[in-house]
Amino acid sequence: MDQPTVGILHPGSMGAAVAACAATNAAAVLWCPTGRSPASVTRAEQSGLTPVATMRELLDRSDIVISLCPPAAAEDLARDVAGHRFVGVYVEANAINPTRVQRIAALLEDDATVVDGGVVGSPPAGGKTPTLYLSGRDDAARRIQALFEGTAVRTAVLGTEVGKASALKLAYASFQKTSRVLVALAVGMAREHGVDQELIEVASRRTDSYLSEPQYVAKTADRAWRWGPELEEAADALEAAGLPPEMLRAAASTLARWNDAKDSELTLTEALDRLAQP
Repeated sequence: MDQPTVGILHPGSMGAAVAACAATNAAAVLWCPTGRSPASVTRAEQSGLTPVATMRELLDRSDIVISLCPPAAAEDLARDVAGHRFVGVYVEANAINPTRVQRIAALLEDDATVVDGGVVGSPPAGGKTPTLYLSGRDDAARRIQALFEGTAVRTAVLGTEVGKASALKLAYASFQKTSRVLVALAVGMAREHGVDQELIEVASRRTDSYLSEPQYVAKTADRAWRWGPELEEAADALEAAGLPPEMLRAAASTLARWNDAKDSELTLTEALDRLAQP
């Protein structure tokens, strides 16, 4: 099979790293810098992506488009793509709930083939090997597997039902991210009473406890702008399944106290201070 041309919408830290892996088996990986931040331009250049002048050019030239953007923007972005009558394979790889993925598939189904995607793990750089879970039409899912063959992005196909990959992503994220929020609250409460070091010592006796990694609180703060909306998506998925969503909505509300901490490289103390005094 000829090497496909791939378009990436839009290269954040995860998107740029995934796109760099896709470049291994692609003729080119395109992106559109119009309206994007200087940080996005730097990431795209470092990842070897090819800039194009307009979204229309990107869609006209691409055989495969991968959407990796903040969850809130996923449907608007898909609507733009549908308006341009994109006719290739559209990988909806955002952290959104299965109902939204199915709405996006319905938006695009007259022209494009939608593959549901969910990335579990850290961006594929520095030895990290995340897994891109896929669900959708078999031939299209296999094309995406071929695109990442031999790269740091592992792939796994879950079946033909659009929504399965997103459900798995959100189920995993709901546990992992809420657990990190609970660590921040536990350490913050202990610190208020001067027993935070004792709490950490107790937790360190159990190496499988997130409480034994309080240094991760600052990383959680740095990622809160992205994690909070993911947990809201997971809460919506719980509610749709008849399960109580309140725990995840509370975790998302807690993360919102760190919304302005993106790229600020806070210390543990600074992160806890912001959590206690937003």
